[in-house]
Amino acid sequence: MLQRIRVAALALVLGVSGAIALGTPAASAAPTPTITRVELSPAAPIVVFDSDVSVTFTFTTTNATTAALKLNGDTVNVTSTAVTGGLKWTGTKSFGAGAAGKWNYAATAKGDGGEVTQTGSFDVVKALTTKIVDFDASPDLVAKGDTIRVTGRLLADGKGYDGQTVSITFRERGSDNYREVTKVTTGRGGWFGARAEANATGWWRAEFAATGTARASVSDADRVDVRRAALGSRIAGFDATPEPVDKGDTLSFSGALRVEDRGGLAGQRVSIFFKADGSRRWEYVTSDVTGRHGRFSASAEAVTSGWWRAEYRGARGINGSVSEADWVKVDQPAPQPPAEEKADTRLIKFNAYPEPVKRGKYLKFKGLLQIDDEGSWEGYSGKVALFFKPVGSKKWQLVRTTWSSDSGRLSTKAKAWKSGHWKFVFSGDDDAYGDSSRTDYVRVKR
Repeated sequence: MLQRIRVAALALVLGVSGAIALGTPAASAAPTPTITRVELSPAAPIVVFDSDVSVTFTFTTTNATTAALKLNGDTVNVTSTAVTGGLKWTGTKSFGAGAAGKWNYAATAKGDGGEVTQTGSFDVVKALTTKIVDFDASPDLVAKGDTIRVTGRLLADGKGYDGQTVSITFRERGSDNYREVTKVTTGRGGWFGARAEANATGWWRAEFAATGTARASVSDADRVDVRRAALGSRIAGFDATPEPVDKGDTLSFSGALRVEDRGGLAGQRVSIFFKADGSRRWEYVTSDVTGRHGRFSASAEAVTSGWWRAEYRGARGINGSVSEADWVKVDQPAPQPPAEEKADTRLIKFNAYPEPVKRGKYLKFKGLLQIDDEGSWEGYSGKVALFFKPVGSKKWQLVRTTWSSDSGRLSTKAKAWKSGHWKFVFSGDDDAYGDSSRTDYVRVKR
């Protein structure tokens, strides 16, 4: 009986236990891991220049205890750091030029709730090698301030490189440094062109600065010579005298050749032209070479009424010019009464001194004017002109006039600028014929 009671009690206990066990809920399943997209630093594509590039790979997981990263099937070590809500995993790998190509990656996160994988790909490329070809700056010779055109082509690995910035630089003659003048963007096929103002002789070239994907390059240099712009000239104060003039008399012409920024221009030939009334053609008559301060003078016989002007053909770096025209009336001379008998004169003892003379210093001149008084020579007072003919010239130039004393003595002075011959000339007057002295050569030294 006791045994049955124990068995019944045990059964009761087991029944209660079973009921309790059936009433307890089962344990919940572990959460599934998550993984973010893999980030690369620097970002793809990975550009390799001369040294290896170290790339950092990062991704974040939640509900994961381990993670792995493979590149083209090879494992890359990763380490984790705690972040809000999960773990941040980091791994690095270096890529050289030999690693160029497409790479695949697979990042895996594992946890109690399973495993997830993130895959993708990126490119490793070698930096582009650039070259600037066909660079040209033209024209090669320009006037200062003119515009030149520079052109060329930018290549990358042998192909036209579009949409890139190229700097146009210039190095002036005598300088060691190039300075940037302007920038231009390459167009289709890598071609570029720009215009620039040329103000000095020197060398032009194009420069391409290195970018994140391409190497720098510099073109060959092209020289452009700059000449100073031609200066303008003008003929000032041109005058033909006297006005009016009798036919057969002498007309005198004078004026000054001036050049901008220089004033009078010496040593230049100025020509005198004439156009008769009713004619359309200007004809050359005579010429003169400008002296100090650009002044010139010439003379010609008056034949008919018309217009006179001076012309300068110009020289290297100087433009030519034409004076204003001066109209001169030529009259028929009135009949002249028979000439009265005049006495002969002579100019003697002419001397120019000192010899030689320093340029810009005064020369002194002396002489004696005499008149034939019934067979005897006596001193004579008259107006005498001093003339000079430079070495190499065929023309005598009037320097100044003076008067001899009652005894006929002459004395004057003038500054000497060039070597040449000097003489006194008496043109005569109502009572006496004219005469010229001997010539005296004086060398001017600097």
